[in-house]
Amino acid sequence: MLTIGGTTLVFLAVQPVDLRGSFDRLYGYVTEVLRENPRSGHWFCFVNKRHSRIKVLVFDGIGLWVLNKRLCSGRVTWPKSDRPSLSLRNEAFGALVSGLEVTAKRNWHRE
Repeated sequence: MLTIGGTTLVFLAVQPVDLRGSFDRLYGYVTEVLRENPRSGHWFCFVNKRHSRIKVLVFDGIGLWVLNKRLCSGRVTWPKSDRPSLSLRNEAFGALVSGLEVTAKRNWHRE
């Protein structure tokens, strides 16, 4: 079973990716576009153009996993940025794949 540890980072590829490919294509995207090491143990998340599918590339120490989620209806609200990737906390990733909108709010706390 895969679990996200407290020190594991979750990286989101901001731009939509052609998800017809699997291990090799996603591995290449992580190294060339995101400039990260796919074997770091961190989770790398991708969305398709219609925002109806999510794929996650994970290295567990001995091999690669590709996790795939296809929505039956609706769309995933994917964060936007000028950078090629964003990092999320584990809780935010869980909310994102559960269908919630994940946005950072400035000055949301009261003083």
